Order: sequence, then C-alpha cells, then structure tokens
Amino acid sequence: MIKKGIKVKILTGKDKNKEGDVIEIDRKNNRAKVKGVNIVKKHVKTTKEKKGGIVSKENFIHLSNLAIFNTKNKNEAKK
Repeated sequence: MIKKGIKVKILTGKDKNKEGDVIEIDRKNNRAKVKGVNIVKKHVKTTKEKKGGIVSKENFIHLSNLAIFNTKNKNEAKK
C-alpha cells in the first residue's frame, strides 16, 4: 500500500523511471503527489499578502502509475 513518505518509482508518462517520495495522497481520487515529479507551471494572481507570477509545483499522479521502490534489493515491489 502506498503511504505518505514512502519511496516510489514512476512507471509511465513523461517522468518514467524517476523515483521520489510521496508528499500527499488523495484516496478519494486514487492519486498521489511525488516530490520532484510531474512538475506543472501555475499562474498565481497577486494579492495583498503574496506576490503573483508563474509558480512550479508538483501535480497528482494516478496510483496505478506508481510502484513501491525497495531500496534494499534495488527492485520494485508490486503494490
């Protein structure tokens, strides 16, 4: 089972074969955010508190595109 803080490997998409730690999980939609993977640019409007501009951040990836990465034997384990 994929949990927050666990190391995973990306199986498909533009970031295939990359590894990273799970930052956040959305169980309702079966999606997870992985640190440093699936980076998107978001345009943020300026407010009184924050400066606006273009911000890069991680986006969600479907759980079926992730595999738990076992660092002990350098193999990926089935989820």
